[in-house]
Amino acid sequence: MKLLFLVPIGFLGLILQIAFILNEKMEKYKKAVVLKGLASCVFVAMGVFGALLANHVLSIGALNAAGAEDTAALLIAIGLGFGLIGDVCLNLRLVMQDGKKVFLAGIAAFLIGHILYLVAIILQIPSRNALLIGIGAGIVCAAGLLVWIFKNITAQKVFKIFGIFYVGAVVVMTAVAMARVIVDYNLSALVFMIGAVLFTASDVILIFNMFSEHKKAWMRPTNLVLYYIGQLLIAASLFI
Repeated sequence: MKLLFLVPIGFLGLILQIAFILNEKMEKYKKAVVLKGLASCVFVAMGVFGALLANHVLSIGALNAAGAEDTAALLIAIGLGFGLIGDVCLNLRLVMQDGKKVFLAGIAAFLIGHILYLVAIILQIPSRNALLIGIGAGIVCAAGLLVWIFKNITAQKVFKIFGIFYVGAVVVMTAVAMARVIVDYNLSALVFMIGAVLFTASDVILIFNMFSEHKKAWMRPTNLVLYYIGQLLIAASLFI
């Protein structure tokens, strides 16, 4: 029953996202903002319904764990909502005079979303050691990734400061999601992890597309497609 809802609404979201990409390419920015907002509403709707329908039980089977699962589902749904805010802000920068502030507001919204995702995974992961290893690995990977990124881009100081916190949050979140799959494998955790990996990849491409002197034509559509599929998978993990 849940999948009957998931497939058509996900397909609708992809159509809206493709329409948004095409309109942005044609520089119809106002129409693109509307389409982007509508596409993002799709994964938010999926997240809200998924949270309402969530009835997960952790493998350890404790009563308080079931409560943690419900809380985690709610946090993911709220995180998807902040993704919607971030999407709108990042595209509003193209139609507003002070695009820099709007862009930073969008990054802040995405950062809050990643933190909510991370807290959700922490509530779900059954092993403290796995959690600590995931956080440690994420910090190390984020540091290495940031060094590589800053060597290959040119950006203002304020963007670099935001970038440190943002990249750190998304990479740590993804690393902890991987740790969860390793110690407590289930299909929901796997789908969420794949979504997180795609989200991280899309962010790296976005950074190079915006701040690198060697940007390529394929970067923008690839960033947008990976990001959207990632958000759809994160929302879909609540239905499994």
